[in-house]
Amino acid sequence: DLLPPPLPKKQLQRAESLPEQGPSQPCQADPTPCAGSILYSIPPPHQRHEEGAPSSIPPRHRPPPCGPKKPLTKSQSLGEVVARGSPQRAPTPKLGELTFRTADGELGQLLPSPAGVCGVVLGCQAASLARLSARLQEQLVGLEEQLQLLQAQLVGKRWGALKVLEPEPCCKSGDAWYFRVGFTSGQSQLELAAKVPKPCCSSLGVQSSMGTHFSIQRLMGRFTDHLPQELLLPGNPGGQSQTPSREEQATHPILQVLICAEVPYQTLAGFVKGSHGLHRTSPGHYERLVCLLLLQLCLGLEHLRGQHVGQGDLSPENLLLVQCPCPLGSQQGKKEPLGLALPRLLISSFFKAKEKRRPFSTSQEQDWTEGLAANTSPAADELKLGRLIYQLLHVDISLEDALGFRSNRLPEIPSLSIYSAGLKRLATLLLHRDPAKRVSVEQARSILQVLLWGPRQELFARSEKSLPLLRGWVEVKRALLLLSFAENSAGTGGSPGLEEWLCCQYFQEVTEHTLYQVTQALY
Repeated sequence: DLLPPPLPKKQLQRAESLPEQGPSQPCQADPTPCAGSILYSIPPPHQRHEEGAPSSIPPRHRPPPCGPKKPLTKSQSLGEVVARGSPQRAPTPKLGELTFRTADGELGQLLPSPAGVCGVVLGCQAASLARLSARLQEQLVGLEEQLQLLQAQLVGKRWGALKVLEPEPCCKSGDAWYFRVGFTSGQSQLELAAKVPKPCCSSLGVQSSMGTHFSIQRLMGRFTDHLPQELLLPGNPGGQSQTPSREEQATHPILQVLICAEVPYQTLAGFVKGSHGLHRTSPGHYERLVCLLLLQLCLGLEHLRGQHVGQGDLSPENLLLVQCPCPLGSQQGKKEPLGLALPRLLISSFFKAKEKRRPFSTSQEQDWTEGLAANTSPAADELKLGRLIYQLLHVDISLEDALGFRSNRLPEIPSLSIYSAGLKRLATLLLHRDPAKRVSVEQARSILQVLLWGPRQELFARSEKSLPLLRGWVEVKRALLLLSFAENSAGTGGSPGLEEWLCCQYFQEVTEHTLYQVTQALY
């Protein structure tokens, strides 16, 4: 009689067995959690289900295949099991960490959240675009750790550690000559560029203090020495090359040499001069290349402004073009002709930035004139960028002529493709005499992105422009972009390249608010 009454067998067996269909129905409507719902839905982290096991049934509580059920011991009362399990609830996973292999138990914590399924999908898409953009950048420029290691290896190296690959310059810019050289790093033979600045044209002090950027020429090393005898340095503006004798080399002044990671093959001025035929026969393709080159230039200028160190020289003679690595699997490894392929654009010449920018002139005429005439003017970037658009489109607009034009009397840009009207509009906004109505480099970059990847004006033909409409457009285009990458990787489309990377950057960062302002200015 002194012994306590026996425990109810049915309740104890329910704690060790699967919830039955009949008794579990009242628990669904009861706000108080029942024993079955708690015990079978929250396994402790160290007892996660193995692969292949049902996610709602932890291995510890899985019923045996046959035989009688074991009753709970006295130390395994219902309250103690719940108390032990509840503080060990697994943390909610972050959207950026979800993958196709994420356990269903973790996914189940996100689906009933306020964000819902739509929020989970959109978050995963944004995280996937960020990862894809980072991988594409590594393919285009290499790993940052490897570049820093190469910089350390080049410290103190001179011509003796370099192998001259071609005696003639591979590129002649307005301020330097470039030679292709080889350097052995471990088991790899790397190709670099030896930059020999022309007299009084070195901007090393400004360039060496800048952070790294895709559109900024990267210096890997520097030294001063005589030029090797086999190098052919142009001796006069006429382009005649001469090989100095040993006596001449002994008396030749020591030249500064900069080692650059990128090997240019042409300047932007040479590209414009040699692309008249391409512009005439394939205007859509050429003007798309123009938009992509201008976009790279704007991204580089934005980086320079953030550094507060220097300003880039926007002269076509000092903007370099570098051939991007051929994507793996692209047309059986065939390289696209240089005239058709999108090159990488580099800012290679710099001016020291002024610590204080002068305020806008009370005379708009003076501000506009000084901006076009002087590289270091606050308005130089925008105004020279607008003039560069005309040069790229083969429309003559010399500096002297530009200073005499009003904003409504700029030269006419012929309408040859779907990009012509947008480029004309952008040039007009950049060359506007009123500083308050002139767009910035940042706004010009956004306008170029809209010209390249939308939204186009026909989006607003049936629906009035609004933030919900633009938000929906961004979400759908982002999903379609990822599907396009997936389909190309499974087929013969080849690996993505420079244009795809720039597109990823756009859809990774763009918002409906930015699009509303940009389309308002563009259309």
